[in-house]
Amino acid sequence: MYNNTINKVLIKNANIVNEDKIFVGDVYIEGSYIAEVAPQISVKSADVNVYDAEGMYLFPGVIDDQVHFREPGLTHKATIETESRAAVAGGITSFIEMPNTNPQTTTIEELNKKFAIAKASSYANYSFMFGGTNDNLEEILKVDPKNVAALKLFLGSSTGNMLVDNEEVLEKIFSSTDMLIAVHCEDEATIKNNLQAHMDEYGDDIPMKYHPIIRSEEACYLSSSKAIELAKKTGARLHIFHLSTAKETNLFTNKIPLEEKKITAEVCVHHLWFSDEDYKEKGTRIKWNPAVKTAKDREGLWEALLDDRIDVIATDHAPHTKEEKANVYTKAPSGGPLVQHALVSMLEAYHNGKISLEKIVEKMCHNPAKLFKIEKRGYIKEGFFADLVLVDLNKPWTVSNENIFYKCGWSPFEGNTFKSRVSHTFVNGKLVYKNFKFYEVKNGKRLTFDR
Repeated sequence: MYNNTINKVLIKNANIVNEDKIFVGDVYIEGSYIAEVAPQISVKSADVNVYDAEGMYLFPGVIDDQVHFREPGLTHKATIETESRAAVAGGITSFIEMPNTNPQTTTIEELNKKFAIAKASSYANYSFMFGGTNDNLEEILKVDPKNVAALKLFLGSSTGNMLVDNEEVLEKIFSSTDMLIAVHCEDEATIKNNLQAHMDEYGDDIPMKYHPIIRSEEACYLSSSKAIELAKKTGARLHIFHLSTAKETNLFTNKIPLEEKKITAEVCVHHLWFSDEDYKEKGTRIKWNPAVKTAKDREGLWEALLDDRIDVIATDHAPHTKEEKANVYTKAPSGGPLVQHALVSMLEAYHNGKISLEKIVEKMCHNPAKLFKIEKRGYIKEGFFADLVLVDLNKPWTVSNENIFYKCGWSPFEGNTFKSRVSHTFVNGKLVYKNFKFYEVKNGKRLTFDR
């Protein structure tokens, strides 16, 4: 029986997946930290929770660099509490949340309010991105890069006034900040023209199959290539979110190690899993921005992920209610819930011979920590925080209403049977989740950055 009041844990006989190796060993935790990693550890003290993990795989906790947890202002869809709870059920122990809430996180005051909410309610470790607008450069310059994950700019598809479409302002932001700049790239003018043409033909009820034609390859590539050009011109540190086209992957390099890259890229699980062939069955439930595109694009994304042009796998978790998603095309919002099912979807790709366990850990755990310079997370190492996930690779389960933990109560993976299951999730040394049950321990801490 696990005793959560004891602050020592010994995980024995695990297949430890870390730094491009898999080896059988033990991990000893004291308090919030990993005290020892070794082939065999004997602890004589009685006040230790001991697990025999034989046959299971131990991963570092997943770090998701892009989520929308909807708080404040949109809490009918989700909250930091509900979605961080779902995240730990999916093996995600740290998240970086986006600024397009209500009010938007575009002032230091609103940023601090979010940190206060997370401190009181988050099951997982947390940080937030600060939002850029056409007129908040003064606030951007007040942000301490040691305390904030990054600056988020919407160069397309924004809510509120967060679309940064003034090129002069954009160049000034790129030139003025030392912060990592993370961007959503879709060309707004191209999308507006495409949308209008389809509305002229269909009105509001545009068939979903046209979504990747409206939010086209051209719109993505035009915006991504412009952002990269500006980063090269100004020397800014740029991270491009959720690539969705094969064409965009050619903008990135694998010729230098991640630590030396000034321009990096992310792909999300839905763009690796779905294709435009799925719109017929899934409809608006797989309506995302950028759009899920062709099977050929999906293959191009996989290729770039595996050859290291793409650095990180994330979710862009962005829940909406079932009622909101049931609207016609122009009124159905884009986005869907993903944090609970991201890791198991990638493990399914492992079972299908698409990716190794070591590569999954590299792209979901190690690389986000490296890329954002997150202190003491993302690895199974002595002295690092004990954010750990035990996975059973041979315990099939089917996604259903009964086991979905998102506040919105649905998943694009509903009805899907996964071969692997997240068995245990530890956050800062405490067991917070075990086989569809939660220990109600909100043990998340604020992420810190070595900058």
